[in-house]
Amino acid sequence: MNKLKLIEVGFLIKTIYSMILFSFVMIVISENKVKAQQVQGSSSITLENVSYGNHPNQVIDFRKAKVDKPAPLVVFIHGGGFTGGSHDKVNENTIQQYLDEGIHHASVEYRFLKHADFPAAHEDCIRALQFIRTKSKEWGIDKNRIAAYGGSAGAQLVAYLAWGDDFANLKSEDPVSRESSRLKAVAFWGGQSTMDMNWWVDNIPGYRRDFHAKKESKRKDLSFIERRALINEISVINHITSDDPPTFMRYGMNPDDPIPSGLKRARGWIIHHVNFGIAMEEKLKLNGVEVVLNYPKAKKVFKDERSFLIHHLKK
Repeated sequence: MNKLKLIEVGFLIKTIYSMILFSFVMIVISENKVKAQQVQGSSSITLENVSYGNHPNQVIDFRKAKVDKPAPLVVFIHGGGFTGGSHDKVNENTIQQYLDEGIHHASVEYRFLKHADFPAAHEDCIRALQFIRTKSKEWGIDKNRIAAYGGSAGAQLVAYLAWGDDFANLKSEDPVSRESSRLKAVAFWGGQSTMDMNWWVDNIPGYRRDFHAKKESKRKDLSFIERRALINEISVINHITSDDPPTFMRYGMNPDDPIPSGLKRARGWIIHHVNFGIAMEEKLKLNGVEVVLNYPKAKKVFKDERSFLIHHLKK
């Protein structure tokens, strides 16, 4: 795999994500209306707001399944356009179904753009996963059976964990940094394969070259070659290789569906289009990686993210 050069690409990632920020926020608003509940204070929380860093947003909620031996863990990473959302807005029914299967559940919070530039969120999620592994004995986790799921911005973060190199630094004096950042399986919805806007023009219905023209024109501090190199680094499809974990992707439209009416709805539809998933599915298959792509008319091998992750975590 190609390890992302986190520090070098940070400022460009911020610019590119700001291009699509409005649409991410529109989508997360609608997503949070669907059975999302505040779980703060819920009796199901075993450990609440456990710090994995110094920033107030660097926290984890952990829910322990009723098991008497080390058990698998599923990690949730929320969306919100990297400007909002919350780790404590989780579907309680989903959590309980994992717990009933003997699978622990963790929900990760991370820094937003108002706190730190990109790639802070990505670094936080890596650190959170490594931190969780240091707690495997104390929390009863089988560190070799950890999966992650998320949507929208969370899709980018879990794909980053799944397809990036292992960020473990075995020579580090920091025990957290020595832990693996790899996953056993990953599931997400509405994720983008690339941040190459030329690809979007050619492959995403309704996307026009002038969609982000004003914001793109502000980036005059990079040469064309530098810009292309950095865009390639932050496009998750470029990091797919044969040792990646089983992957489940879900999208809310068919490839041939018409563009919905209304600017806000159309923007969200474009940003989360199934053609991104089709491109990733093709590359995953070429590399021999197990992949399931769900959209309304697709054959349902697994009905949802939950059934897919449970299947792989209980193998």
